[in-house]
Amino acid sequence: MANTENTANTQGGIDRAGAQAQMRKGVLELCILSILSQGDAYPTEIIEKLRDTKLVVVEGTLYPLLTRLKNTGLLGYRWEESTSGPPRKYYKLTEIGEQYLKELQISWAELVEAVNKTIEQGK
Repeated sequence: MANTENTANTQGGIDRAGAQAQMRKGVLELCILSILSQGDAYPTEIIEKLRDTKLVVVEGTLYPLLTRLKNTGLLGYRWEESTSGPPRKYYKLTEIGEQYLKELQISWAELVEAVNKTIEQGK
């Protein structure tokens, strides 16, 4: 009989690591826009800043998201020559991106407040 219980990252049948990954994906857009609100950045810088906050993101996740944000008009970019390799693509927030970030920040604050209240009620 095959063992159907996945015990690698689960406790009681719940995949905690998977749940954490889903939560991180849900806030990644907010985090990237927040980083770019501080100034233009190229993808390696964005990854480093995310890593510094314990949000580990790989290029294969970041690049498609940056492309989608650019295609929706939230980001722009410029090329800049590099002294140590090929030119770098620096991303920046557009005016629409700045407004969208403000709306996301409000939504995030409301969500955090609601979740915290729910957690407190469960104690």
